Amino acid sequence: MRRSCVRLLTGPLNQTGARGLCSSKSGGGGGGNEKIVASVLFERLPVVVPKIDPVVYAFQEFSGKGDYQMDYVPAPRITEADKTNDKRSLQRALDRRLYLLIHGTAYGSPNGKPTWHFPEKIYESEETLRKCAESALQSVIGDLSQTYFVGNAPMGHMILNPTESSQDVQPLKRFFFKSQVIATNKFDIGRCDDFVWVTKDELLEYFPDQAEFLNKMVIS
Repeated sequence: MRRSCVRLLTGPLNQTGARGLCSSKSGGGGGGNEKIVASVLFERLPVVVPKIDPVVYAFQEFSGKGDYQMDYVPAPRITEADKTNDKRSLQRALDRRLYLLIHGTAYGSPNGKPTWHFPEKIYESEETLRKCAESALQSVIGDLSQTYFVGNAPMGHMILNPTESSQDVQPLKRFFFKSQVIATNKFDIGRCDDFVWVTKDELLEYFPDQAEFLNKMVIS
């Protein structure tokens, strides 16, 4: 496994991400030769309201009885994708936030083995890290017209340093940007072996080593 240094960002950075970084000289991470990677937390917001608390529901039922009461049959909250546990569908967990993970070779993967990760791209000649993040997401879903990037600054960052078993891996500074799904329930996901849309609880199961960091950064 690789040692990591993580921090949520609360202040602005400059274009190269030089301010507010967590630095470390252990494991080869302090030589200033780190690769900078922009990762995208691509989020689908809830599309139905959470279930009503039983006490509130009982009060509404009581209040509705009398001269006026509207009768209707609501659409089912449990979809076919929920029943089959189809994690490739956006039509599941409608009252929860979902996050996109893709499977394939990620920057910094031990021995270059495919792994689950967020859409990402190494920062090269882009004007800003935000532009790099947009390019990362675009390479996976294509058109960005049905997405919304939340803010210009990253929401958090993580520094990954080599260990004794992975000295050939260059240190990485991974910056996380948030983007949200707008007015669609399907994307043509490409440039990966597989993909899933997962809730926060499911997301943490994919990254047990970074669970504490992600639990603070990701909204339920």
